[in-house]
Amino acid sequence: MRQLHVKRDLGVQILPGESAQAALRASFVKQSELFEIQKMVDIFMKKLISGLLVLSLAILVGCAAGTPPGVGVWDVEMNTPLGALPATLTLNADGSGSMNADGLGEAPITGVTYDANSINFQAAVDAQGQSLVLEFSGAVDGDSLEGSFDSDFGAFGVSGSRQ
Repeated sequence: MRQLHVKRDLGVQILPGESAQAALRASFVKQSELFEIQKMVDIFMKKLISGLLVLSLAILVGCAAGTPPGVGVWDVEMNTPLGALPATLTLNADGSGSMNADGLGEAPITGVTYDANSINFQAAVDAQGQSLVLEFSGAVDGDSLEGSFDSDFGAFGVSGSRQ
């Protein structure tokens, strides 16, 4: 008996006792199954690529955000009504920090906000037995910090450099 190969790449053959119509039907079933498998692979690949693109974008945004320029430890001088007062400011990226000044001790810094090179925060200090809230507003230029503290006794300038 003679065998007829209908399509070699699908492995469809007309076997002895089988009609050509049955072989073509089997070929069609295999082709439709392959088509469905290919559709599922295409959908999976599109979802995988989309997920990787979203992940890459999230990583790039995180890298672009970076650390605000005001983050760090600063040696500053406050020009108070009583004269120049040296202090150390520690500003953290999470919005916290501390201020350590001669005669005022160490005080927590709260509400730190960064907007480009601008910095704002508050510090509650004990000034010779009196509680005093200092509100800082300033800007960073490279490794220099300039600004002022606003207090109940008026504003006073602050300037300093990064340690």
